[in-house]
Amino acid sequence: MNMLRTLFALSLAVALGSTSPAQAASTELDARVRAAMQRFYTEVPPAKELAGKSRGILVFPRVYKAGFWFGGGTGEGALLVSGQTVQYYRTTSLSFGLLFGGQGRTEIVLFMTDDSLAKFRASKGWQAGIDGSIALIEFGAGTGINTDTARTPIIGFVFDNKGLMADLSFKGNKFWKIVK
Repeated sequence: MNMLRTLFALSLAVALGSTSPAQAASTELDARVRAAMQRFYTEVPPAKELAGKSRGILVFPRVYKAGFWFGGGTGEGALLVSGQTVQYYRTTSLSFGLLFGGQGRTEIVLFMTDDSLAKFRASKGWQAGIDGSIALIEFGAGTGINTDTARTPIIGFVFDNKGLMADLSFKGNKFWKIVK
């Protein structure tokens, strides 16, 4: 319901000329990023503590993936530094193998060191597994964060999965700066 109110308010602002379509699109994405962070804090037990220690947080409120032998995915998000949006990003991925189905999910990447954040921000198309390794954290029965994982420079979370595809990795994801 809150999303509908936000969309209505943005549509009205654009129609009245007080907001450009580009400003409305970035405001809508910022609202989805804030909502994703709230779900992250609620659904992932150590989220607030880890986010508080991070140097930057890359948030993709909804990433869509689909595949039938060959697959792909895409989503838009924002990089937060000190709680403020500093840049917008798009993620894309391509994969092949035993794939079938589709899913929507939330992806959050925590940059735990200044160096990892600086390298990410300086890149012109950062790719997970090549430009940096993301330690994926899964939650459920018997899972959690161990001390080795907590010390890695980049930690990733995938949650809020909806759909019938079993891909819970960042392998092959590429991140691109976009202008909103």
